[in-house]
Amino acid sequence: MRSARRVAAVDLRDEQPTQHEIGNRTYLVADVDPLDVDGVRTVQVGSGLFLLGFLGLLPFYGTLQDNDRTWWLWMCLTGFALGLFGVEYCRRRRRARDRMRAEEQQA
Repeated sequence: MRSARRVAAVDLRDEQPTQHEIGNRTYLVADVDPLDVDGVRTVQVGSGLFLLGFLGLLPFYGTLQDNDRTWWLWMCLTGFALGLFGVEYCRRRRRARDRMRAEEQQA
């Protein structure tokens, strides 16, 4: 049986400024929705590119080893692995934001 844990509420909204003052000028920021609000797709694409880089460099392992560049291969693999953690983080954040929106609409 799982024990119920209480988690402190965290404000996950991204409040953005509506204007910027630089020097003696004031710039207004347009109210435009971003293309990818939760970042899941962006992190998935980045992780996929790291995987493609790893697979693309794999046939050249001998050349990379001769030129002391094997770190390129391992960097791509590490980027892919960290990207998988990033995808899960973004998915959890998206679910938490959806729950918050649902609770606000019920209230």
